[in-house]
Amino acid sequence: MSGLSLSQHAVVTGGGRGIGREIASALTRAGVTVTVLGRNRAILDETVAAGAAHFAVVADVADQAAVAAAIAEAAARQPVDILIANAGAAESAPFGKSDAALFRRMMDVNFMGVVHAVQAVLPSMRDRRHGRIVAVASTAGLKGYAYVSAYSAAKHAVVGLVRSLALELATTGVTVNAVCPGFTDTDLLAGSIDNIMKKTGRSREQAVAELAKHNPQGRLITPAEVADAVLWLCGDGAGAITGQAIAVAGGEV
Repeated sequence: MSGLSLSQHAVVTGGGRGIGREIASALTRAGVTVTVLGRNRAILDETVAAGAAHFAVVADVADQAAVAAAIAEAAARQPVDILIANAGAAESAPFGKSDAALFRRMMDVNFMGVVHAVQAVLPSMRDRRHGRIVAVASTAGLKGYAYVSAYSAAKHAVVGLVRSLALELATTGVTVNAVCPGFTDTDLLAGSIDNIMKKTGRSREQAVAELAKHNPQGRLITPAEVADAVLWLCGDGAGAITGQAIAVAGGEV
């Protein structure tokens, strides 16, 4: 991948599993020094031991002070050139049963988690006049889905942040983009599948088909497909790409 090397340092939030781990692994294979950030030290250490990343730091992305400290720890080893703000969580409920606490949880993790990470890396990127920031949003940041109003609102907020921040930083050498996967085959999606099975009595195959039908290609997205899009955005050839929300969704959006 053009322009990526060990001289560059990437931090991937939520990098111990699912899409985040696949992105971390892809960046590592491309020759980037990768630090994964997450809440579970054991999962992060296993990611490093498996060769999918070089270092690990522990923080809950909803905790601004913890994120700042973790990224400062990572940056002390090597300045951060690439931020992949991937950490997220999804809860489903009808709007009438979605209380303020649910909306706060979804905003704290999915939106403020991005804000905290960006605020931690941006001063150094601006000083060095180069950086790549990629938020992993969702097709739920580009369209609505029933029963996930809080999640969708948070992901829409991420896309709005990306578009605004890209304009602020357009002359600084720092690009800001989002990738917006459709339903992706990860352990996060497994929770949604279990929920469909429990509430509808459908089999696992029927539940997967229910989600896959949103994709015109009739399938789930793979984490590797999301990682490939992220890798491109991190390369030198994507220097003019900023403020974009790129759907990885088989034509759904």
